[in-house]
Amino acid sequence: MTKTKNEVIKVIPLGGVGEIGKAMYVVEIDEELFIVDAGLMFPEGEMLGIDIVIPDLTYIEENKERVKGIFLTHGHEDAIGSIAYLLQKVQAPVYGSKLTLALAKEHLKDMPAPAGVKFFEVSNKSRMNFKSTYVTFFHTTHSIPDSFGIVFHTSEGAIVHTGEFKFDQSAKGKYRPDIAKMAALGEEGVFILMSDSNEAERPGYTTSEIVIEEQLSKTFHAAEGRLLVALYASNFIRIQQVFDRALETGKKVAVVGKSLESYFEVGMRLGYLQIDEEMVISVKDIGKYRDEQVVIIVTGNQGEPLDALEKIIRKHHKDIKIKETDTVLITFTPSPSMEVEMFQMTNELAKAGAHVLTSQRNVHVSSHGSQEDLKLMLNLMKPKYFIPIQGEYKMLIAHSKIAQQLGLQKSEIFIADKGDIVEYKNDKMRMSGRVQAGNVLIDGIGVGDVGNIVLRDRKLLSQDGIFTVVVTLSRRQKKIAAGPEVVSRGFVYVRESEELLEESRNLVTKIVEKYVNKDTFEWTNIKQEIRDTLSSYLFQQTKRRPMIIPIIMEY
Repeated sequence: MTKTKNEVIKVIPLGGVGEIGKAMYVVEIDEELFIVDAGLMFPEGEMLGIDIVIPDLTYIEENKERVKGIFLTHGHEDAIGSIAYLLQKVQAPVYGSKLTLALAKEHLKDMPAPAGVKFFEVSNKSRMNFKSTYVTFFHTTHSIPDSFGIVFHTSEGAIVHTGEFKFDQSAKGKYRPDIAKMAALGEEGVFILMSDSNEAERPGYTTSEIVIEEQLSKTFHAAEGRLLVALYASNFIRIQQVFDRALETGKKVAVVGKSLESYFEVGMRLGYLQIDEEMVISVKDIGKYRDEQVVIIVTGNQGEPLDALEKIIRKHHKDIKIKETDTVLITFTPSPSMEVEMFQMTNELAKAGAHVLTSQRNVHVSSHGSQEDLKLMLNLMKPKYFIPIQGEYKMLIAHSKIAQQLGLQKSEIFIADKGDIVEYKNDKMRMSGRVQAGNVLIDGIGVGDVGNIVLRDRKLLSQDGIFTVVVTLSRRQKKIAAGPEVVSRGFVYVRESEELLEESRNLVTKIVEKYVNKDTFEWTNIKQEIRDTLSSYLFQQTKRRPMIIPIIMEY
């Protein structure tokens, strides 16, 4: 326990609740502010053209002088993917395991951290001391080694963030959980438990990785052609299993995808992947081997496997084309917003003749705890208050019901939305307000410059296309010097719509001539009337509403 009594404690989720990914939590103890995780989320279907999504960092930026540390639970993108953007806003020390920090630094290659930012490697034996608290760590089982739960020790008891976890009795080495330490925390007294809810709706225990290894072994032995394995770049346990099965069956492995190659190199260099380098081949050399000798691991440049599969299916990948003898293993679970896209891709793969295997055939299992795993964590920790985190809202609700089954009262459970403040003050825990929170969209080098208006325009363009009218005026002669020229993209097929386009030109001509004969006129007025008139006419003729862009030039 800390020496002095802590007066005010706050927990504020800035991401990771009501959604899958984008984890970021603020823990405030008196005047000191701590950040747990700095994750990203891959864009949902309506976020056209967006690369990644990160949390709104406004509250952290407004309180940057109080930030004492950034604690990373594990090395997946949903926990470390926005670290580069966070460190542009606040210069605070970063704490994590050896692997987690190495992967976080990979995210800093394109956007380096400011000079002076320190990185501290921690283990399950580490203790970091601060004025208001001290912080310790415990190992959890996840699909990446060196995953941690994080503990803030206060005068009221421990604030425990479980990180992402499951319980797997077959877990070995750096995947093995610190169950004894979890139990000891529960005996000492857990004040607030913040626990992973991703699989709170799934009954039973999460399937053991042993089952996956056995099925992969059968699949590798039975495959008559190439094996393509799609996975998240940071799923180290699956990468290791693929290489183990390839060694067992005498196959060579090509690793494809910028982020996957980067993470693979880190894992090899630090010894987290135990792989014979002679097994690794370049994707350009796969043609030198018989199909049954080849395994290809693929992911997208951002680490999102759907990107890689889509590129291959559309025949846009320069080195990989689907063959009828291929077996494709989809060893990841798509987010809810990507399930339709995933179904379409598996359908297209089947059309191309490939044999497709998904989690229904035991080639993938969740890295998050199901209901019995979550009960075990709650029973070990025995918290006074409970905040379900890491999941869609319905998952948080399901987790809260599990906690109630184990004896916690509704008044002791807080289901927080992004930006909600859960505050303990004057011996009472309550929701005490909100801070600014939400999504910041990253498109290329733009950070937050794409908002709802830009997304709306992109949606309109994707639905009914664009209709551009170009007119050149001679103000001195008070007449049209050139045009109107009409350009249509994604709206109608020009060769079959000549009458429509000709009438559009006539309408624009009448509007422009009406204005140029006046002594003075406003450009905005003429453009707006062109938009309104064409919009009405085109909808009447086609029942479509393209984006109309009038361009007026003058000489």
